[in-house]
Amino acid sequence: MKALLTLEECGMLLLAIAGLYGYHAPWWAYVLLLFGPDISMLGYLAGNKTGAAVYNFFHHRTVAILFYLAGILLANQVLLLTGVILFGHAALDRALGYGLKLKQGFKYTHLGIIGKNNNERR
Repeated sequence: MKALLTLEECGMLLLAIAGLYGYHAPWWAYVLLLFGPDISMLGYLAGNKTGAAVYNFFHHRTVAILFYLAGILLANQVLLLTGVILFGHAALDRALGYGLKLKQGFKYTHLGIIGKNNNERR
């Protein structure tokens, strides 16, 4: 099942890449797809609870879809591309095993605990 879900996430990532290509996004948009939303990790400087909230906002697909739809409705390519980037990045993270964060700390996600010693229970 895990392989099937990873494949699904990879498909969504490819959809986002195709979207960037189809909207003639500049080269740096692809770099943002890989790394941009991860700047939200800075939220952890304010503590685990705030960090999780900020990180999850920028890695939640509904937020990505809302940005995309706002871009369509307002004919704003920046909002539209932001939605595509957020959506694709969330898929990439999920494919790599990084999920939405729990308030216990960065390594605690809805997909399980990340890191070398992932035998701990949530």
